[in-house]
Amino acid sequence: MRVVIAEDHALLRDGLIRLLNAHDFDVVEAVDNGPRLVPALVEHRPDVAVVDVRLPPTFTDEGLKAAIEARRQVPGLPILVLSQYVEQLYARELLTGGGGAVGYLLKDRVSNVAEFIDSVRRVAAGGTAMDPDVIGQLLARNTRDAPIQRLTPREAEVLGLMAEGRSNAAIASALFVTEKAVSKHTNSIFAKLDLPPSEDDNRRVMAVLTYLSSH
Repeated sequence: MRVVIAEDHALLRDGLIRLLNAHDFDVVEAVDNGPRLVPALVEHRPDVAVVDVRLPPTFTDEGLKAAIEARRQVPGLPILVLSQYVEQLYARELLTGGGGAVGYLLKDRVSNVAEFIDSVRRVAAGGTAMDPDVIGQLLARNTRDAPIQRLTPREAEVLGLMAEGRSNAAIASALFVTEKAVSKHTNSIFAKLDLPPSEDDNRRVMAVLTYLSSH
């Protein structure tokens, strides 16, 4: 699986390269600034890109802007964003690009190797990998969005766990309910969000994107 990395901190960049290589990823390029990122992504069209939000020269949203521009040129390009802090605007901008294959993790999560590698693989496969702290801050904002308001508190809880990328089995374990109950909730969520029948994985992604982009 081919990966492009964008990280300006040399030690973290080297650590990411070593970590991904050790888990059978092929890091085809690692850049340390925003202007180099778009050409690298368009040239290599990797299976997934791991991108720091803040890159030189501005150290603001350089990485995210480059990632979004690359997704315009290469639709559906899988992007996993790493950030030191929860940036609500950045998260919304990334999510409203649509199509899934997106993730937003705080850099602290990289220290949990198994969780980080799982997130990279999930985004590469077209899914979502959202940091629980990002979800929490997004949900702290009130919304009057009609489809979302149709959800019961339990359905909203299930969808929040879905946004983290958890499977039905993992959601059932977290909520101390059966997988059958989780399946019932997810089917109800799909119906209330007006998501047409399709592959379950695709509907999960679209439900998550609808949920998060409305908060």
